[in-house]
Amino acid sequence: MSTAETNSELTHLAALAARLRTHLVLQHARDAALEGLSATELQALELAGHAADSLTPGRIGQLTGLSTGAVTGVLDRLEKAGLVLRERDRTDRRKVLVTITEAGSERLDAISARVARRLAGVLGEFTSAERKVLGRYQFAMLEALRENARPA
Repeated sequence: MSTAETNSELTHLAALAARLRTHLVLQHARDAALEGLSATELQALELAGHAADSLTPGRIGQLTGLSTGAVTGVLDRLEKAGLVLRERDRTDRRKVLVTITEAGSERLDAISARVARRLAGVLGEFTSAERKVLGRYQFAMLEALRENARPA
């Protein structure tokens, strides 16, 4: 394949990725609404649910681009709904840690089940080998995006 063909293919894939991103954002907002949450609240809940350790409100702000005040409001609403818990760090009382509750995990599980049902129809059209390639691609993209989100 020539350089021009490769560049054309990459440009096409980038354009598809941009369109996919737009529709994923819109679907994310619909998923949030089905759970009685705003898209931002669902985003914060997902960050808490997928974090290896507890997150600080400051880190949630870094990852989402939200101001300190906006993060506080989001966490207030999530905590009031029983979906997250804010606690002082045992080793550094100045630090607040955000963790997902069992109810929050159940809410994310319900969303994941809906997403899985939507994907099943689409992914069923691909062979096992093709799904493995898609999985590798998604993992590589996720890692690249995570790396991009690391604090400087």
